[in-house]
Amino acid sequence: MSRIGKQPVVVPAGVKVNLVAECVSAEGPKGKVSVPVPQGITVKYDQDAKQIIVERQTDSREHRSLHGTIRSLVSNMVTGVSEGFARRLEIHGLGYNAKLDGRTLELNLGFSDPVRMEIPEGLDVELPNPTVVHITGADKHLVGHFAATIRKKRPPNPYKDKGIRYEREEVRRKAGKAFVGHEL
Repeated sequence: MSRIGKQPVVVPAGVKVNLVAECVSAEGPKGKVSVPVPQGITVKYDQDAKQIIVERQTDSREHRSLHGTIRSLVSNMVTGVSEGFARRLEIHGLGYNAKLDGRTLELNLGFSDPVRMEIPEGLDVELPNPTVVHITGADKHLVGHFAATIRKKRPPNPYKDKGIRYEREEVRRKAGKAFVGHEL
């Protein structure tokens, strides 16, 4: 039995859970998120105990592997609609910065033209200062994917200490090539 899969997911107050044949959805103060449920996995909602229970129908290898995964996705869904998820990115480099233009994030990263990115629905982006990007949303996957997409535009450079990195991400500095004179 999956140790993670057999744990119930506690639903906090203010979150509505809806079970449809092949989908579980939750709606709360931070938004609405849904998770598809594959064949062989059943999801039950205990209204009195305010818990979601994920069970598998058989003990096959495929169902065992999906049991804990679906439970984690449902748990992240409930956490996202009640508390939300956030990622912070730091921009390092001379002249590197970010600006918001409506639902468009404009990044100046040393290229000839600024990089413009549309902010996906369900996400909020804030700029406390021009070198910090704060992404928040109810869907953990969407928040992480958008943060990774931004980071991919200019990954951290270990030689020059430039680029976009996650908050508290440590980039180990490397020494450049050392010049050694020729011996005759």
